[in-house]
Amino acid sequence: MINNRLYKHPILPVSDRPLFNFYWQEKQLEAREGETIASALFANGIRIFSYHHKDGAPQGIYCANGQCAQCLVLADGFPVKSCMEMIKPGMKIEPLAGLPELPPVSPEIQFDFQPIEEVETTVLIIGGGPAGLAAAIELGSRGVNCLLVDDKHRLGGKLVLQTHRFFGSVEAVYAGTRGIDLATRLEKEVRQYPSVEIWLQTTALAVYSDHKVGVLKEGQKYVLVKPQVILTTAGAREKSLAFPGNTLPGVYGAGAFQTLVNRDLVRPTEKLFIVGGGNVGLIAGYHALQAGIQVVGLVEVMPEVGGYKVHKDKLARLGVPIMTSHTVLSANGRESVESVTIARVDEKFRPIKGTEKIYTCDTVLIAVGLDPVNEFYLKAKEFGYPAYAAGDAEEIAEASAAIFSGKIRGLEIARDLGIYSGEIPASWEKTAEILKSKPGQTFPESYPDRESGVFPVIHCLQEIPCDPCSAVCPRKLIEVDRVDIRKTPVYQEENDARGCSGCERCVVICPGLAITLVDYRKDADRPEITIPFEFLRDLINPGQEVILVDIEGRELARTTVNSVKSIKANDRTILIKAQAPKEVAKRVSGLRLQTAFEPAEESYVQRMADEAIICRCERVTAGEIRQLIKEGVRDINEIKTITRASMGPCGAKTCTPLIHRLFREEGVPESEIIDQIKRPLFIEVPMGLLAGLKAGNQERKSEQ
Repeated sequence: MINNRLYKHPILPVSDRPLFNFYWQEKQLEAREGETIASALFANGIRIFSYHHKDGAPQGIYCANGQCAQCLVLADGFPVKSCMEMIKPGMKIEPLAGLPELPPVSPEIQFDFQPIEEVETTVLIIGGGPAGLAAAIELGSRGVNCLLVDDKHRLGGKLVLQTHRFFGSVEAVYAGTRGIDLATRLEKEVRQYPSVEIWLQTTALAVYSDHKVGVLKEGQKYVLVKPQVILTTAGAREKSLAFPGNTLPGVYGAGAFQTLVNRDLVRPTEKLFIVGGGNVGLIAGYHALQAGIQVVGLVEVMPEVGGYKVHKDKLARLGVPIMTSHTVLSANGRESVESVTIARVDEKFRPIKGTEKIYTCDTVLIAVGLDPVNEFYLKAKEFGYPAYAAGDAEEIAEASAAIFSGKIRGLEIARDLGIYSGEIPASWEKTAEILKSKPGQTFPESYPDRESGVFPVIHCLQEIPCDPCSAVCPRKLIEVDRVDIRKTPVYQEENDARGCSGCERCVVICPGLAITLVDYRKDADRPEITIPFEFLRDLINPGQEVILVDIEGRELARTTVNSVKSIKANDRTILIKAQAPKEVAKRVSGLRLQTAFEPAEESYVQRMADEAIICRCERVTAGEIRQLIKEGVRDINEIKTITRASMGPCGAKTCTPLIHRLFREEGVPESEIIDQIKRPLFIEVPMGLLAGLKAGNQERKSEQ
């Protein structure tokens, strides 16, 4: 029996939850209590969940967020989204092949309906991530009546998937705290305020012209909420990418991957390849390594990655090949991903013939950017609501920026409601601007001239908003510009005649793992280096040989480990101590964890780019849509009518940006394109719930 569950993790607690049996195609398997059907299937090595009704193409997980229908299965005879449906003892799961047959309903059945419940609130907050929580805290502390709805089983948004420590300001947004811990901290704080009501597992469905918002409460009841103010903090959705093989099981986004690994503690892949070098892709690669997954490589189409250099450096040090000015050509495989083909691109981002390489992998992670989930905000503005947006729903940035933008919006709403009479502090606006700024200038690495005593070497070379190292130094020897924390940190030994004590606090708190200590006190010729390490402790032991590398992952020396230790309040970062020749000691930035992967020798028949799927739900190809554009079609509604593109369960969330991209590729200006009419409901809802069917009648048969 295949078992892909994680039983140890360097950061996450692994609880020993009870196991029970379920059935996949009549085969008995084991599931963990509290996991989804999708997670249970992945844990048992099952990646193909269904077959598309149009062409029989295999389907697997894609969004893991309930917003598409790629993961549909039959559970006890009824079609469900496996990423959202909880597994139950004895449940019988079957792959969905073709369209499901609805069960017969007797015309004699009597249905009992009730009026739709309506709820009034002062502020409706849609989304319980970092921005929504920060806004709710700001409003709750002033006694403002708020209703916060979130579609997950706990608050925190994507914070609950983040094992790394966050950047930003210690004072303003808890920098240096791990995402998982920050989610707990914010949830605890918001629940202190009785004026904030929280509905979990509740999805906002639509904003209506009569100033009501329809929500699906706890997945069971349709409720109309009438707020005075709407604040949208629903985060972002991942962008898709069209290439041959892009719908094979094993091609999915970073959010789905982090959900499986960091929420459900499932190891969904053996060999992972990443497309996209922003922070999302870089961080997902690091999370994969922490879960014991091999990261075969990462490609970025731009000449340099778009994410923080310290995130890139972490992967490079650990042995992940990072190939800039490269793109994915195809995902290859018969029923699921078996390899990926990449190529170098020229200055116009066109693949260069003859540079193709094939890497063996079983998963291709797509991390090519995010789009705001802002449809509720836009519709509210259209209908004349007092409406606000914060976090990624307003502008894509880091979680620290989302927290602070939520804080500002909360105070703005309180002011506009007449509860707060002051102005938004100018310092808040300045902090918000700094926190959401893109990476700035990168400087060449430099090292202290000293070769005595002990001192930190700071390998953080890029201007990014971050200050935990300066905040934690007990002797104030590390300085970050207090006015603009984007400036790179500087070690200022002259500030204290006592010098560095070697307390190691800066090493363990640095979110980028970009600080080492070099200690000459015992051996001036072979100083001891202290290196941060966020992997299972039993991977590295005293006496073990390790490869010391520089910031780019180049080998500097091979040595043996002196010791492995922790310090008080280490926040699950352990410290590896090893000696190195003084010629390279200051350049040591980390340890190599995996050897580089070489391209595979096998080859696959290249499919034409026009075979790439644009609409995953209806299996509409780029070639079909491109032909209509060439024939003069400029209205996406017409494309929808002819091809069914954007008519599927995802509500056109995935394919619409890709259709716009096809227009651009064909030289059609945006001004000539007529966008399709927006779908009114965010997700599918049983008709019985919308009609007010009483709970006693809401068995699956009567809902269908």
